[in-house]
Amino acid sequence: MDERYERTIGLIGEDAVKKLMGKRVAVFGLGGVGGHVAEALARSGVGALDVIDGDTVAPSNLNRQLFATVNTVGMLKTRAARERLNAVAPDLTVTEYPIFFGATTPLDFKAFDYVIDAVDTVSAKIEIIKRARAANVPVISSMGAGNKLDPTAFKVADIYQTRVCPLARIMRKLCRENGIESLKVVYSEEEPKTASRTPSSIAFVPSVAGLIIAGEVVKDLVIS
Repeated sequence: MDERYERTIGLIGEDAVKKLMGKRVAVFGLGGVGGHVAEALARSGVGALDVIDGDTVAPSNLNRQLFATVNTVGMLKTRAARERLNAVAPDLTVTEYPIFFGATTPLDFKAFDYVIDAVDTVSAKIEIIKRARAANVPVISSMGAGNKLDPTAFKVADIYQTRVCPLARIMRKLCRENGIESLKVVYSEEEPKTASRTPSSIAFVPSVAGLIIAGEVVKDLVIS
């Protein structure tokens, strides 16, 4: 097997890495959380990633987003992601969807082995979760990572076991209304800092949430 996987094989075994190579994972949202999810999965050996984001890289993204550099400002986030991910893993199949996902987006969730919700919009989050559930595909959702300073406050839990996080409170209500009985999420128990209308962020918080999510996906796919 390729030498770049030898450290990973030493931890989870060659069979697990081979299994990851046959998996296709969808990452919705390529911001501060989703970008780190995507790259961690690429480095772990996942064979195919579908990246979904309709935004372009902005200068304000440079403080925290993995695919944001001075050279990618103005570029579609999906294109910046594909170029970096393939620079890390040339044999990785990256499928770009430069779109904002919504209820009418024609996407076949049954093609995926795992779905990651790292978008900001509540309506899109619940639609992603509903579509994944209808396709019987595992899904994990990122709760709020903005207005936070403590990267050690993140936890993995069912949505109904969350506390403190304002976004998780909204999502609990929506999940109940939509008959979603359980949902794995990564959330923070840190009280949000007071901020302006636009959520504030810093490099070392959303990145940690993304890496935790990537770890959960790898464990669910090949270890658990």
